[in-house]
Amino acid sequence: MKSLMIVALMVALFVTCSNSPENQANMSETTQKSGNPYYSRTDTAKLVLTEEEWKQVLSPELFEIARHAHTERAFTGKYYDYDATGTYYCAACGNALFKSDTKFASGCGWPSFFEQLRTNATIHRPDYSHGMIRTEVQCGRCEAHLGHIFDDGPPPTGMRYCMNSISLDFEPDANQKAK
Repeated sequence: MKSLMIVALMVALFVTCSNSPENQANMSETTQKSGNPYYSRTDTAKLVLTEEEWKQVLSPELFEIARHAHTERAFTGKYYDYDATGTYYCAACGNALFKSDTKFASGCGWPSFFEQLRTNATIHRPDYSHGMIRTEVQCGRCEAHLGHIFDDGPPPTGMRYCMNSISLDFEPDANQKAK
């Protein structure tokens, strides 16, 4: 009977510690983003919000790029020359987009990937802005502008997903640091 009470006490202590505010905050950082109730790294359902709703949950810089297809200046983004092992997510909604093993140094000034994480991670749309013919890359979940795709990438796909750093979040694999 005494050992049963000790086990029950240990379980109660474990549950209490697991639900502490510090642990809750650490868990929510990987699945939600502060101030953005629509951000989820597990939900893949289509997300349709009004411009006003997006404006309320995104930073002004991310709003301009993600919702109005602006572009950050080359060589200024935090991930253009970043080399760590992990996963890149949409900064607007948390959708998983790219694995770090598909990232390569393209020299273009933006983070570049040769392959998306899964078939519907991104969607591609014709883009005729600025007098050019390009293919825009949008998040497959929320349709945020991520960047453009070109056919001058390395094997095996020959594609170059040229992304805005501000449109990306990065989650390192366990025990990995930037090289």
